[in-house]
Amino acid sequence: MNAYTNQYLESQVNSASPEQLLLMFYDGAIRFNTMAIQSIANQDIEKRNYYINKTTAIISELAATLDHNVGAIIADDLDALYTYMLKELMSANVNNDSEPLGRVDNMLRELRETWGKAVEIVINERKTLQPEQAMAASQHV
Repeated sequence: MNAYTNQYLESQVNSASPEQLLLMFYDGAIRFNTMAIQSIANQDIEKRNYYINKTTAIISELAATLDHNVGAIIADDLDALYTYMLKELMSANVNNDSEPLGRVDNMLRELRETWGKAVEIVINERKTLQPEQAMAASQHV
């Protein structure tokens, strides 16, 4: 990547909301996982390893940021899913097998879609709350 691309990406990340960052993580994991599948098809072991490691790093970060104190049941369920995905990624890398990557891809895409809908709901709720908060604040002045 060139300096302009890096600067653009850095700007995007720095200005993103936590919800947008979450979706960016999923998008990156899906992209790298897809590239790992293509690398296996192309019999490119070096790239397969590279892209699986990238996917693993993102999923590990998602797991590390789970808050088990807030929404403990959901956090525990996501933690179990992430652990399963990490095992599948390791299996794909060790066995040079794209099947586990396909399972990971399906899970990542479903989670990304679900979180995307949740983010939309949060954004819409914020939009509707802001005018109400402004009116409430003006009544107390």
